Amino acid sequence: MIPIDYYQNIQNKMSQLLRQMVETESPSHNKEAVDRMGLIVCEQLKNLKADISIDKQDKTGNNILGQWNKDDNQKGILLLSHMDTVFPCGTLSDFPCIEEAGHLHGPGALDMKAGIVILLTCLESLQNLGKFPQKPINALFTSDEETGSHQSRPFIERLARKSDLVLCLEPAMPDGALKTWRKGVGNYKITTYGRAAHAGSDHAYGRNAIEEIAHQILAIQQFTDYQKGTTVSVGVIHGGTVSNVVPDNAYAYVDVRVTNEAEANRIAQQMTSLKPVLKDTRLEIKGGLNRPPMPYNNLMDKTFTKAQQIALKIGIQLNAGGSGGGSDANFVAPLGIPVLDGLGALGSGMHSKDEYVIIKSLPERAALLAAILYEWF
Repeated sequence: MIPIDYYQNIQNKMSQLLRQMVETESPSHNKEAVDRMGLIVCEQLKNLKADISIDKQDKTGNNILGQWNKDDNQKGILLLSHMDTVFPCGTLSDFPCIEEAGHLHGPGALDMKAGIVILLTCLESLQNLGKFPQKPINALFTSDEETGSHQSRPFIERLARKSDLVLCLEPAMPDGALKTWRKGVGNYKITTYGRAAHAGSDHAYGRNAIEEIAHQILAIQQFTDYQKGTTVSVGVIHGGTVSNVVPDNAYAYVDVRVTNEAEANRIAQQMTSLKPVLKDTRLEIKGGLNRPPMPYNNLMDKTFTKAQQIALKIGIQLNAGGSGGGSDANFVAPLGIPVLDGLGALGSGMHSKDEYVIIKSLPERAALLAAILYEWF
């Protein structure tokens, strides 16, 4: 066990590394920017004598894998984190990285560059103190989590299947609780097609695609079932060109959150069963579930209870919580592999210009992660 005060003594070093990462802006859609963040990660991994692999991507940033104790015949531990953020380059000009009242503010500080700092610091301490696990350790740093992990998902699942335990460094709940359940996340695009016409001289001939999408939106909003924890929300609509033309095209983007597979199937069936309301219009429906639900089941209960007992040994009372948001841990849960999420820092304001990390949580969470790695097997 490594006591928390060991990490408290290097808290400034942790916050300095976090500042460097925050000031290296890395929006998901900017490959060059994410790869600049990847260079910092690679430099840190080299210092930790990791076996480094670069999973090169054409459209997104490269994924980075650091490995220790490689052994194809033995399952190990997978550590998950992501380098991309939701903030475009230039955000630092009006949302600078500053330390104030025990908080470190900045774009992506909490979600989830602080988690990367915690991960790297933990591994360094285990090495320096001769407590590094003998099992294979894989640390994966992905580049597209904020946009759905479409490129990195196969990599995540492949590594997870070779693991006895998966630990995700997403931010903790506000009270420090782990995220022991997450909703599944889906996205749909509903497109309506009508018939264009002059809005003045030929209005009756036209078939208004915006009117049709309005009917569909009202129907879709009714799919929400709060008692089952299912929400369906139309978040974006678009249609038409100019006001004097009956629009022949409109579309809506729909966000879906579900707690279980049965609800995901219900929503999929209802979405694909939508029918046009207006004569001579048609629908096109694309999408589905992106991240499967991560339920609090017997395996999760057993996994969390073990982590809770380990945390008590270093004086941390660990609680269980959950989130309507998804993470890469959602991909692991259906594989039947023990997974813990929310091992990152404490803070608030994710995805907004109020985002910050509680600096004193950095050493606490590094100590927690180190304890789990050292004590688990």
